[in-house]
Amino acid sequence: MTRKLLLTLAISLTPALFTTACVAADTASPSAPVLKKAQWPFAATEFARFDEPWAMSFLPDGSLLVTEKKGALKHFNVQTRKTATITGVPEVAYGGQGGFGDVLPHPDFAKNQLIYLSYAEEGDGDTRGAAVARARLALAADGSGTLEDLKVIWRQTPKVSGKGHYGHRLAFGPDGKLWITSSERQKFDPAQEMSGNLGKLIRLNDDGSVPADNPFASQGGVAAQVWSLGHRNALGIAFDARGKLWVHEMGPAGGDELNLIERGANYGYPIVSNGSHYDGRDIPDHDTRPEFAAPKVTWTPVISPAGFVIYNGTQFPAWKGSGFIGGLSSKALVRVAFDGDTAREAERFDMGERIREIEQGPDGAIWLLEDGSNGKLLKLTPKA
Repeated sequence: MTRKLLLTLAISLTPALFTTACVAADTASPSAPVLKKAQWPFAATEFARFDEPWAMSFLPDGSLLVTEKKGALKHFNVQTRKTATITGVPEVAYGGQGGFGDVLPHPDFAKNQLIYLSYAEEGDGDTRGAAVARARLALAADGSGTLEDLKVIWRQTPKVSGKGHYGHRLAFGPDGKLWITSSERQKFDPAQEMSGNLGKLIRLNDDGSVPADNPFASQGGVAAQVWSLGHRNALGIAFDARGKLWVHEMGPAGGDELNLIERGANYGYPIVSNGSHYDGRDIPDHDTRPEFAAPKVTWTPVISPAGFVIYNGTQFPAWKGSGFIGGLSSKALVRVAFDGDTAREAERFDMGERIREIEQGPDGAIWLLEDGSNGKLLKLTPKA
């Protein structure tokens, strides 16, 4: 598909974007301090280790569910520090960036015991795509458990070749809707094509059906799932205290992004990016095309963002309202400060290891998962 045709398609699908100019991106402050271990305002305590952990979520009782990329779901008791295995997990397409992805309890988990899982699954003819399933978690007294009545409620369309850029991060919004990041699978143009759901942010009801008030609902089919388009590889999603949705995504060679998500907006990839192609070819920057929504923060050099929370706890009162992003290539914990609809990098903590996932604990502590085959589970608490 030619760039001219892509532009024509973008115009026809998102006319509202051409009537409202978008604010140009801020850049990460070059003066944001990088703090070494001796300068950390927190202590990092190791609680456990996991094999290629990818995501975690707390259950109402304070225990943790942790996914391991090869296809295991673990239940971790924070008090006893014992790990047990959950059976009944779907088979995953492991390899490259693919495998087991996110895990998320239903907002009413205490009543319905429902959890949501994302993962890469095989297709026909050496193709793959992300899927999201819902199941009921039955826990035993020893912490082990099983998934019952598992049902796939969403799939990436189409399945394509390759093993990268699945995305498949999950969140529930204040409206009770299920949000899914669907990355463009390293195929570029599908991020602008409404015939599929690659390179999109997806909004669904909790059973996988499509809300009638989605911006493209009248188009029907896969397009009805879409809330925004033009995304590359979105690996972090969080709502702030105002109910505003923020999503970060990996850029190509440069241009990692933090985006404020607006209804029906087109974020421009691959037509624009503040990075370049890996082979050195230029991609026009966001400020050359104001009809596309621009990121609020960009990073060059990249941080390789993974995992994301917006903190609202009490253990670190000075950080209430701040965002925290895990850095893979940057091996960092990145703190982002928000001011209304603007954002900036405030400081960066050098963790010395790739940080895959971040969660806020029930007591207001910050929990991290390191990436890799022997990834540590760390609890961050204020230094005495």
